[in-house]
Amino acid sequence: MNIGIDIDNVISNFDEVLKKEFLIHDKELRNTGIINPEAHMTRGMFDWTDDEIWTFYLENIGKITPNLDVIEGAKEYIEKLKKDGHTIVIITGRDNGEYKDPYTMTKKWLKEKGIVYDKLIFTNGYKNGKQGKAEKCLENDIDVMIDDSARICRECFQKNIPTLIMDKPSNRDETEIARVHNWKEIYKFITNYKKEKVNVILDTDTYNECDDQFALAYLLKNQDKFNIEAITVAPYSHSYIKETIKETTEKSYNEILKICNWLNFETKNRVFKGSTDYICNGYNEDNDAVNKIIEIANKNKKTYILAIGAITNVALAIKKEPKIIDKIEVIWLGGNEIGYKDKLEYNFRQDIKAVKIVFNSKVKMTILPCRNVVSDLKIDINTLKNNLENKSELCNYLIERFYNDGYHGVHETKEIWDISVIAYMINKNWFGTKEISCPSIKKDSSYELTDNRHVITFVTKLDRDKIYNDLFKKLGE
Repeated sequence: MNIGIDIDNVISNFDEVLKKEFLIHDKELRNTGIINPEAHMTRGMFDWTDDEIWTFYLENIGKITPNLDVIEGAKEYIEKLKKDGHTIVIITGRDNGEYKDPYTMTKKWLKEKGIVYDKLIFTNGYKNGKQGKAEKCLENDIDVMIDDSARICRECFQKNIPTLIMDKPSNRDETEIARVHNWKEIYKFITNYKKEKVNVILDTDTYNECDDQFALAYLLKNQDKFNIEAITVAPYSHSYIKETIKETTEKSYNEILKICNWLNFETKNRVFKGSTDYICNGYNEDNDAVNKIIEIANKNKKTYILAIGAITNVALAIKKEPKIIDKIEVIWLGGNEIGYKDKLEYNFRQDIKAVKIVFNSKVKMTILPCRNVVSDLKIDINTLKNNLENKSELCNYLIERFYNDGYHGVHETKEIWDISVIAYMINKNWFGTKEISCPSIKKDSSYELTDNRHVITFVTKLDRDKIYNDLFKKLGE
């Protein structure tokens, strides 16, 4: 896991030292001592004026902080967490204007005290939003954040970041967030913590092109993150090949079983055949995939549908049981970048009526457009061989399918489109996004921008190298 750790009052004894300095100065000032032991030094512990508090604080903080000690157990337990395989990300709010050079000061202190870490992030501890710690936690995929500030912990908590608040008198009004008193408790919490897996359904036209097989394998290799509720077969067809959708569905179904068996994934009651035609052709039948999508959506608090083919099954499930839109989120690879000259991307054009149903349902949705966005995932056969060849029988098979999938001829270079959806679910920080009013679909199948409809998310860019590095690492394991 990625563990986010504040410095002051979590690693360092900041308040302890600051309190001693305040007491010394109080004797010089008016010698009334502590009047409210539950308050913070800067917020009512002493009977000082605001001007007296902040004049003393700002004149002395730069001298106090470099000489702080490490809280008992912090160094040892951070080392244990790192040895246990966790990533240590120190997130400090010291870039707040109070220090002449917070970067050098902090790095020097951590080195002198022997604090191990993988990444050091500076924020302004007084600010929320884009410059705040919660946003940095999201950007760095933090699994648990440890801080002493009730405000910061509350913001993290509200953004669904698991949070521990380090106990001190001035933060005890916060009662909802898990509270710890020492590093032994922190270590115990993290050791026993099991991150809740994300419920997903993969809707895939698996035999159509090699990218589906890569995506399925990539998903199966990330079962520590995902609870794979079902794999449903999406329809596909090609005008130049005399196969019915029922026949291609059978091919996809068998392909799913093959890859799942390679990776020891139990397929019983997990793989379901879907639609055997498109809604735009008048298809409106019940099938196993549609019924399973509805069943899983109703069972869970939240389920993500990862759609990497024609969106027919999803549309039919929503049409049959509209209430599921409050319990699902659709992540779909389909269409092209808004404004792109060619409107008829494959997943989109196969069943435009299905796209309209999903758009009009107001379901929460993220779209990964193909051209000018996911097309950045173009890769060549030699790079695949250099990274995956002979790593496993599955890896060799994927390379073979990349070179010639049977439908699209021999290719030495092409995009592995569908892995983008899996990567987006693994780490959204590898992607840029933009929220827009859901576009309408015109008669010529192009998008028409709107300004008064429900919001959907469009992916606008991706980090190709991070996605492929992760893919190669996972498939090669």
